[in-house]
Amino acid sequence: MSSLFAFPGQGAQQPGMLHALPAGAECLLEEASDTLGEAVLALDTADALQGTRAVQLCLLLAGVAWARWLLQRSPAPDYVAGLSIGAYPAAVVADALDFADAVRLVALRGELMQRAYPQGYGMTALSGLDLAGVEQLLAEVPGEAFVANLNSDNQIVIAGSDSAMAEVARRAQGRGVARRLAISVPSHCRLLNGAAAELAAAFEPVQLRRPGITWLSGTRARPVHDPVQLKDDLAWNMARVVDWRGLLRTAFERGVRLQVELPPGSVLSGLARPVLEQGRVVALESTRADTVDALLRREVQRRH
Repeated sequence: MSSLFAFPGQGAQQPGMLHALPAGAECLLEEASDTLGEAVLALDTADALQGTRAVQLCLLLAGVAWARWLLQRSPAPDYVAGLSIGAYPAAVVADALDFADAVRLVALRGELMQRAYPQGYGMTALSGLDLAGVEQLLAEVPGEAFVANLNSDNQIVIAGSDSAMAEVARRAQGRGVARRLAISVPSHCRLLNGAAAELAAAFEPVQLRRPGITWLSGTRARPVHDPVQLKDDLAWNMARVVDWRGLLRTAFERGVRLQVELPPGSVLSGLARPVLEQGRVVALESTRADTVDALLRREVQRRH
C-alpha cells in the first residue's frame, strides 16, 4: 500500500495562512523574503490575497513549510501531487526543484497570469453535470468559456470571461449547481498560452532533478520522472486542463490508500474520498499530527 501528499491550488488560500505556519518555518520565510527582496509575511492579508501573485506564493510557502514539518516527524509519502500551483510545492518536496527557484518562478507565474487578465475573467465550478453536459453548455454559449478542471465525475470547473461563465451558470440551473471560485484568472485553458510560453522561457536555465518521491502530474494524470518533461509540465500547467479525477484513479491503481492533504483547506480531501473509499483521506489542517504519523507508518508496515 502507498501514500500520497496532495497540495491544493488557488481557492484554498486563507488570510493569515503564513502567520499560522508551524514552528521552524521562520528560515523558509526568511529565504523566500531574501529571494524576492520583500517581506513575504505581508502577502497573506485579505487585501493582498486579492492578487494572483500573492495567492500563489502563499500556497507555495505553506505547502513546503507544512510538508517539511511533517517529514521531520513521519515517514515520507510514496507520491506527491498538486493541483495547479500545488504542483510547485510538490516538486520542491520531491527534491526535483530548488526552493529558491520555485519562489522566483511562482512569483513570475502569478505576475504573468495577473497581467494577462487583470479583470473580467475567472473560474466557475459546475457540480451535478458530467463532462458531456458541460461541453454541450459551452457549445451553446457565445464568448470565451472553456473546460479547465476535471475534478470528479460530477464536478467540472470552467474558465473564461465573467459574462460567458454567467450565461453558462444561468443555463445550468435545474441541472446542476454553479459556484464562482475565488480565482481571478482563467486558468487551465488556451487563454493562458501566451503567459505559459513566457514562463517556459524563464524555466530554461533552471536545473531540475529526477524526483526523489514519485511526482504525479495533474495535467497528464500519470507519474513524471524525466526532468525535461517535469519542467515542461510545471511551465505549461497553467494553460492545460487539470485531470484531477484521472490523477486520483492513477494513484489508486498504483496502490495509494492514504492521502494526506497539506494546508490550507480540505478541498482535495473531498475530491479523493469517492476514489479512495477503501483507504483513508485526511487533511492535515484538521487532523492531529500523531494520527497522521500513525497512518503514514501503517502504510509503510503494509508495504513490508
